[in-house]
Amino acid sequence: MFVRRTAAVLAATAVIGAVAAPAASADSSPSPSPSVALPSGLFGSADPTYDGVWRQSLALLAQHTVGVRPAEKAVDWLTGQQCANGAFAAYRADAAAACDAKTQVDTNSTAAAVQALAALGGHDDATGKAVTWLESAQNKDGGWGYMAGGPSDTNSTSVVIGALKAVGKKPASVSKDGKSPFDALLKLSTACDAEGDGAFAYQPDKKGKLAANADATAAGVTAGMGQGFVAATGYAFDLTGCVIADAPDMATAAGNGANYLAKALAKTSYLKSALPGAKDQPDYGNTADAVVALSAIGATKAAQKPLTWLEKNSADWAAQSGPAAYAQLIFAAHTSGTDPRDFGGKDLVAQLNATGPAPAAAGASASPSEKKNDEKKDDGNGLGVWWIVGVGLVAGIGIGFLISGRNKKRQL
Repeated sequence: MFVRRTAAVLAATAVIGAVAAPAASADSSPSPSPSVALPSGLFGSADPTYDGVWRQSLALLAQHTVGVRPAEKAVDWLTGQQCANGAFAAYRADAAAACDAKTQVDTNSTAAAVQALAALGGHDDATGKAVTWLESAQNKDGGWGYMAGGPSDTNSTSVVIGALKAVGKKPASVSKDGKSPFDALLKLSTACDAEGDGAFAYQPDKKGKLAANADATAAGVTAGMGQGFVAATGYAFDLTGCVIADAPDMATAAGNGANYLAKALAKTSYLKSALPGAKDQPDYGNTADAVVALSAIGATKAAQKPLTWLEKNSADWAAQSGPAAYAQLIFAAHTSGTDPRDFGGKDLVAQLNATGPAPAAAGASASPSEKKNDEKKDDGNGLGVWWIVGVGLVAGIGIGFLISGRNKKRQL
């Protein structure tokens, strides 16, 4: 679902001081090798200037998802990147220096870090401060932009929704001027016409027009189901076309987005991206996100074809792109019920582990933060974070009304 930022686009964003996030359709690619030694706790070998916290967060969360205990120094590196106000920047080379007005903190890095640290447990202070900062950066329409104060976009709003759920908050209850994150997503959902076909737009253009965007749609569908990077498989979902509704609810919008993705994937099995002046290329990351979105909403049959394509074709892309790419594939495998240790004959877990510090040895003593998390898990209710997310999906979002919503007038 998720924003996959190229170093080149992010660099341009930093230079011009733009508040909008980079074009979501651009595929992942590693940034140039750094000229200085990287911290030993950091995942990946490419320049982390524009994606250090992002790729670290995804890597740690993916390891946790498959039962691998991350290296303590990898977790410490991530927590050390946090500013005193709770926010995270994409990367701070000198984490010992205090953040100031020139530190370019952003919602995406912050929300990704929250999802990882909440899953690992024992970091309530860090996640609490981060969520407080995210809430302070919420726009009046209920959504978030990449930078605080920037116009809301689907991708940033979706990553924050995942962060809110990760810490046990109900996204619908986090509002600004009476508008929740779901209200923001609904405004970014396109109509059932030839131009939009029910997809989510990234942002309105200068004239306020919405244009279908596959990357934003994958993000919007998953977040619309109230889920984050690590999503539970949804119940059976009827892909019968875009539902026309005078006042669509979040379930209807998510369903329309899923229909759009399934339709886009029907012929080629993968989504495409095009950089200016370049030919269309397979967008491996967006395709993985689409598998997560379709699986999360319960369109598991539609997710199988792109999943199979990824198993056959994503190895070179992941090897070139690094830890965040491996994490995206692991999330897709997890949500679709596929073994990430045998993904097209490749062990995604071993490949991810090889991009960062060696995980904690099996049977090693738990760190204080892990012990604290274990105590929470055994506090009498026996509920882990992601089990709660799964229950929240059923109780809060309501798969039943997703299905019943399909009985409205359809445009095939």
